[in-house]
Amino acid sequence: MEYNLADLFESVVDVVPDREALLYVDHPGTGAERRLTYAQLDAAANRIAHHFVDAGLRPGEHLGLHLYNGIEYLQTVLGALKARLVPVNVNYRYVKEELVYLYRDADLAALVFDGEFDERVAAASAQAPALRHLVRVGPAAVSPGPGAVPFTEAEASGSPLRGFAPRSADDQFIIYTGGTTGMPKGVMWRQEDLFFSGLGGGAPTGDPVKSPQELAERVAAGGGGITFFPTPPLMHGTSTLTAFIGFNFGQRVVIHRKFVPYEVLRTIEKEKVTSVSLVGDAMLRPLIDALNGPLRGTDCSSLFSVSSSGAIMSDSVRAEFQSLVPTVMLLNNFGSSESGFNGTATADSGPERGFRVQVNARTAVVDPATYEPVVPGEVGRIAQRGHVPLGYYNDPAKTADTFFRKGEERWVLLGDMATVDAEGIVTVLGRGSQCINTGGEKVYPEEVEQALKSHPDVYDALVAGVPDERWGSRVAAVLELREGADALDLDVVQAHCRTRLAGYKIPRALVITERIQRSPSGKADYRWAKAVAAKAAGTGAGG
Repeated sequence: MEYNLADLFESVVDVVPDREALLYVDHPGTGAERRLTYAQLDAAANRIAHHFVDAGLRPGEHLGLHLYNGIEYLQTVLGALKARLVPVNVNYRYVKEELVYLYRDADLAALVFDGEFDERVAAASAQAPALRHLVRVGPAAVSPGPGAVPFTEAEASGSPLRGFAPRSADDQFIIYTGGTTGMPKGVMWRQEDLFFSGLGGGAPTGDPVKSPQELAERVAAGGGGITFFPTPPLMHGTSTLTAFIGFNFGQRVVIHRKFVPYEVLRTIEKEKVTSVSLVGDAMLRPLIDALNGPLRGTDCSSLFSVSSSGAIMSDSVRAEFQSLVPTVMLLNNFGSSESGFNGTATADSGPERGFRVQVNARTAVVDPATYEPVVPGEVGRIAQRGHVPLGYYNDPAKTADTFFRKGEERWVLLGDMATVDAEGIVTVLGRGSQCINTGGEKVYPEEVEQALKSHPDVYDALVAGVPDERWGSRVAAVLELREGADALDLDVVQAHCRTRLAGYKIPRALVITERIQRSPSGKADYRWAKAVAAKAAGTGAGG
């Protein structure tokens, strides 16, 4: 056996077949749910995998998942891996033009999609000639929709037994980035590399396994009782990887169709959830509001950890949640689609000292011109070595800019700017592509956003640069205020920030909006923020 995700999953199934693997709450508030043991999930994945094989799909071909969260999502990912197909996530918010781009760029041969996306899938698939097999989950939303096999029929047609050809550690898994700062890119992972970088080698908080067989041995020797609850959409790589971390531990994974704060809390209480993953304040704040309001007194004592990746849980929001759930550990994790997991924020990380991360041994801050480590205090870019992706699918130029070899090791150069201190603690400054150059000084939006969100009347914030005749760019803040909060003006915001930030980082323009626009997972949409800020500033430069 190699470090292949399907092989590893099957090895876990064989030692804990009757343990509950997956709980899915279909329509929050209705009580509708499905529970599958490891043996049942394995059989369901076998069925859909055999359907793909019988439909003529070949090893190495790409299969898209254009779905909301559901049993079918994880069942299809597992089925694709079993059949040696390459799973590809599709953002369900995309409209026709974006879908045409992704279907073509990813060379999708097959697609599993939710019926409510019928119209968009029909329009986009007509312009993706390589896409030859469609499977629809749930009823069709329009008639006539795209010619597709109902998922229930596809599942019923396949054998529940395994009987697949041998697999390889070189089998691929592709994660498409969100595209909020440009066109989405497909990150190509070997499954062995993804297992160690994205899934912690079977033990994200301990020692990685030393052989594929050891994963099942650890599961057999341990017990149950841990419940992982990835709350963002599974279409974002972090949530799917969190589910697989749970499977690698032989524990239970809970998913909801959509993020509904009240129902998340009810599930935590009812199912004694131990570990929740989410994305920043955009998801943590609504949970706080519910606990301070209609769901006051909800029992969250089972929670051991709440972790965020993709966006920071700010200090003020973390403190408020901690006061409501005192026993929980709040973790700001740092990673990306291109690197997997890099590290976790230190206890003293915050607006005053910056986003400080204790990184793993494979992560470094390097000079992007020489790839040599920077000296303490010097600004460089974060890079990771060892188990890194092969590159970007269908984009050799971007691959050459991002991935490199140094000696015998493969490296990936991330877009995040950072410094490192003498103790090896990395302070993440922010994405270089979002950096605001104002009068020669560099301002990273994330730092200013943390300061803004520490104001008691600010519910959410994004920061962008807008053109300025004198300084080149100036810092603009787009704010969503708390319900019932008094209106804020620029003078008040500046006075608040001056106690936390250097003068050149203070916002010079302010926009109050009814709602901050983010992705379904809570990730920042900086293109939107820049356009809103530029329009309010009268520059018209929103690109």
